[in-house]
Amino acid sequence: MDDTSTVNSRTRTTATAARRGRRTGAGSLLAITAVLGLSLATAGPATATETGPAADAGTWRAYGNTNPITSSSATWACAGSKTVATSVIAQVCAIRSATGGSVQAAVIVRNNGSSLYSTSAYVELYNAMPSSFLGGWACTSSGIGSKSWSVCFGKTLSKPSSVKVDALGWIKDTHLGQSPSV
Repeated sequence: MDDTSTVNSRTRTTATAARRGRRTGAGSLLAITAVLGLSLATAGPATATETGPAADAGTWRAYGNTNPITSSSATWACAGSKTVATSVIAQVCAIRSATGGSVQAAVIVRNNGSSLYSTSAYVELYNAMPSSFLGGWACTSSGIGSKSWSVCFGKTLSKPSSVKVDALGWIKDTHLGQSPSV
């Protein structure tokens, strides 16, 4: 589900990328500075994808009815929310720690429905300029409870605040776009 502002400057690095989409332009993006603490997720060992090279494992974190952005002191730069199923929205974000020296990519999922929603997610992190791939993380299928938030985090990387990063994300086969740089 590519939007019309697709650019060919950067594409997903796995074989599944070709069928899922390319990096999208700025479009309807928003940057959000949050107010409480960054949860630094760590990636597990590499896992093989069905059709491509190994991808690192991402980490799901359930937030219940607490908004993960407003409950963090980190800076979250997020693409606009997309409806991915009835009563379910998702967005991709690049995150910078409150201290400025660490970055992460994430996919946020909000289930506003009355039943469990199961999904997998994939997120990539890039240096913004010059453009270079920093890593990709896959979160295996997980259940997101009714009226709750869950986040698929990529690995936390050390990057000084002078190095801007952005993220791309997918929920199943739905491309969520590109985050603004942070």
